[in-house]
Amino acid sequence: MRNLIGFGCERARVVASSRAGSVRIMRVSGASHLLLRRRPSASGPVRPVPDARLRAAYRVCRRMQWRHDPTFYWATRQLPAEVRPAVHALYGFLRGADQIVDGRGRPATPDGRRSALDDWQAQLDRGLERGFSAHPVIAAVVDAGIRYELPMSELSVYMDSMRVDCGPVRLGTREDLDRYMRGSAGAVGLLMAPLLGTPAPLHGEMASLGLAFQLTNFIRDVREDYALDRVYLPEEDRVRFGVSERDIAERRATPGFRALLEREVGRARELFAGTARLPDALSPGVRPGIRLARNVYVGVLDHVESLGFDVLRRRAALPPWRFGPLALRTLTGTAG
Repeated sequence: MRNLIGFGCERARVVASSRAGSVRIMRVSGASHLLLRRRPSASGPVRPVPDARLRAAYRVCRRMQWRHDPTFYWATRQLPAEVRPAVHALYGFLRGADQIVDGRGRPATPDGRRSALDDWQAQLDRGLERGFSAHPVIAAVVDAGIRYELPMSELSVYMDSMRVDCGPVRLGTREDLDRYMRGSAGAVGLLMAPLLGTPAPLHGEMASLGLAFQLTNFIRDVREDYALDRVYLPEEDRVRFGVSERDIAERRATPGFRALLEREVGRARELFAGTARLPDALSPGVRPGIRLARNVYVGVLDHVESLGFDVLRRRAALPPWRFGPLALRTLTGTAG
C-alpha cells in the first residue's frame, strides 16, 4: 500500500441533516435502506450510528486492511475506536486503486489500468452524489466522508497520481514530482488529518508530513522503483547532476548521483523540520505513533547519509538493530 501513512477541500455532500436523536435515511444498495440514528451526547460532535448493512461494509474494509497490511492494521488499532472504521474505509478505497495499478490481477496494459481507475473513481463519484453505493467499500468510504466531513475531493487528486503509475514513470521536472507527491501523499495526509485530531490550521502540515514520508521512500527505493520501470528523480535534476538512466540501471553510484541524493535528503529534512510541532498538536492517543513514524523516517535519511548516498548497491532501509533503540527512545519520550 503506497501512501496511507500513515496523511482547498470540497466537503462530501451531506445527504440530509439531522439533530441529536433524529433519524436519517440513506440507501446503500439496490432497494435497501440504511437507517442512521444519532446518539445523544452531552458534548462533542454527535454522529449517526450505522445500521447492520453499513457495519458490514466497514467490516469488508477492515478485513482488507488486515489481509493486505497487518502492520498498518495494528497501527490503526491504536487509534480511538470511533475513527478506526473511517481509516479502514479509506484504506479500502486506496487499496482498490493500488490493486488496479500494481495488483496481481491488474489489467494488462497501461490504458486498461487507467480505464479501470476511471471506473473506480466513477463509482466513488456516484456514491458521493447519491449518498450511497451498492459496493461495500464505496458505501463505507462515502459514509466516512459524510460522518467526519472529510475533504473527499482529495481522492480525485489522489487518483490523478495513480494514473501516472499505470505505465513507465519518468518525471520531467521538479514541479512534476511535487505534483505527483501532492496528489498521493499530500492528499492522504489531508484526508487523515481530521481523523487524527489535527487542528484545522495544521492540516497543511499533515500534508507536508506525507510529502516528507514519500520523498524519503523515493530516496530509499531508487533501485526498487527502477525495477518497476519507475524513475521518480526528475529528469531535469538528473541532467543537472550528470546522472544517466543507465547509471541507475547498472547501479553506479557516481559522484553526481550521490550529490543529487544528498540534495534530496536535505529537502526531505526541510519537510520534516517544517512539521516538527505537529505531533504535540494531535490527539494524545495518536502522538506516539506519529512521533515514531517521523523518527523512523528521519532515521532512514540518517542511514542513507551513512551509506554515502549509495542506495543503488547497498540496502537503504533502516536496519533492525537501529530501529529497535529508536522505537524505544521515541515511546519513552527520550527522542524528538
